[in-house]
Amino acid sequence: MTQDKLTEDSVDGDLPSRIQAKEFYAKYEPREILGKGVSSTVRRCFEKKSGKEYAVKIIDISGEKGETYQVEQTKKDTYREINILRMCAGHDHIIELHDWFETPTFIFLVFELCKRGELFDYLTEVVSLSEKRTRIIMRQLLEAVLFVHDKNIVHRDLKPENILLDDNLNVKVSDFGFATVVNKDEELTELCGTPGYLAPEVLAVSMYDNAPGYGKEVDMWACGVIMFTLLCGSPPFWHRKQMLMLRAIMQANYSFGSPEWDDISETPKDLISKLLIVEPKKRLTVKECLAHPFFVRELGPEKKFYARRVFKAAILCARFFYRLKFFYVNPLPISSDVLKTNPYSVKLCRKLIDGAAFGMYGHWVKRGDNQNRAALFEHTLRDDWKNTILTQF
Repeated sequence: MTQDKLTEDSVDGDLPSRIQAKEFYAKYEPREILGKGVSSTVRRCFEKKSGKEYAVKIIDISGEKGETYQVEQTKKDTYREINILRMCAGHDHIIELHDWFETPTFIFLVFELCKRGELFDYLTEVVSLSEKRTRIIMRQLLEAVLFVHDKNIVHRDLKPENILLDDNLNVKVSDFGFATVVNKDEELTELCGTPGYLAPEVLAVSMYDNAPGYGKEVDMWACGVIMFTLLCGSPPFWHRKQMLMLRAIMQANYSFGSPEWDDISETPKDLISKLLIVEPKKRLTVKECLAHPFFVRELGPEKKFYARRVFKAAILCARFFYRLKFFYVNPLPISSDVLKTNPYSVKLCRKLIDGAAFGMYGHWVKRGDNQNRAALFEHTLRDDWKNTILTQF
C-alpha cells in the first residue's frame, strides 16, 4: 500500500487529524504489512532522514464501532506500555521504542525492526531446538526478565509470539501491553495473558473469590512453559479442549514423554520442573534460574594455557608425521621366509603375480579362485602360452 493510500485510510477526513498524522508521514515512509492484531497493524517503515528501517505499530483508537469504553481502555494500555518501554530502554534483549505519535484516530509506535520475526515462527521452522541453542535463548530471555523485575515490572504475557529475533537470532522481548508496575507486597488480580502460558495463581484469582493475588512469579512460570516448548517442539499443557488444558495447568500436570525427551539430559528437565510448580513461592526466581547448572555449565571452568605442554605436543606430532612419511617412502625389508610361504601378502609381489596372471590368462585371477591361483605356481607353462611365446620369438 502506498503512503498516500495509507494516509487516506488512516484518517477519516477530519482536518486536525490529517495535520497531526502528517507529522508521522513527514518523518517515516510506511511499507508492507508485517502483522495484524485485533485493533492494530504492524508495518515496516523507513526513516526518511537516516534511511534506517523500523517497524511501526498502528493502533486504531477511532472508535468507529461505537465501543467508547474499549477505545479508552486501549489508549490507557498503550500509554502504560509506552511508559514501561521507556523505563526498560537500553537493554540488549528488550525491544526499543524509537518514536511514537498520537492522533485522534491512531497511535503510531515506532520500534526497532527484528527481521527474523517471532520466536514462534522460528520454532515452527525448526520444530525443536538443541540444548545449546535453548540455553542461549533462555539466558537472554531471563536476563531481560531480570532487568524488568528489578524495576518492579511484571510482563504477564511472555510467550514465543512476543519474543522477537534480530539478524543474529538474539532475543528481543516485546509486546508490553499487559505489563504493569507493582509496588512492594502488592498483589495483582486482573486476568490477562494467553491461556497456554497462564500461571495457576492467575487462573485461581479468576475462579475463587478468596484466592490471593499474584506477582512476578507468573513470568517465571511462563519461562518454564517456553523452555519446555523450545526443547520438544510442543507446549506442556496444550489440549484442544480449553477446560482440560486449564485443569492441567492448575495441577501442573505435564510429563517428559517419549520419544521427544529421550535424547534430552536431566539438567534442563530439572530446571523446568522447578519452574512449573503450582506454589508460586516455591518457584525459582530469575537469579536462581541463572545460577542453575543448566546455565552455569555453559561457562565451565576457566582453562589455563600451558605453553610448554603445547610446544611439546607440537614436536611429538611433527616427529610422528615425519616418521610416518619415512616408512611410507622406505618400506621395511621383506624376509625370504615370507616370500617362500606367502608371497601374495607382499604388495610388490602381489602386483607382479597379478600382472603375470593377466598375461597368462587374459583376465585377473580372483582372490577366492584357488584353482586359478594354484596355476600361478606351476613349474611348467601351459601349452597355449608356450606357443604364444615361441611365436613372438
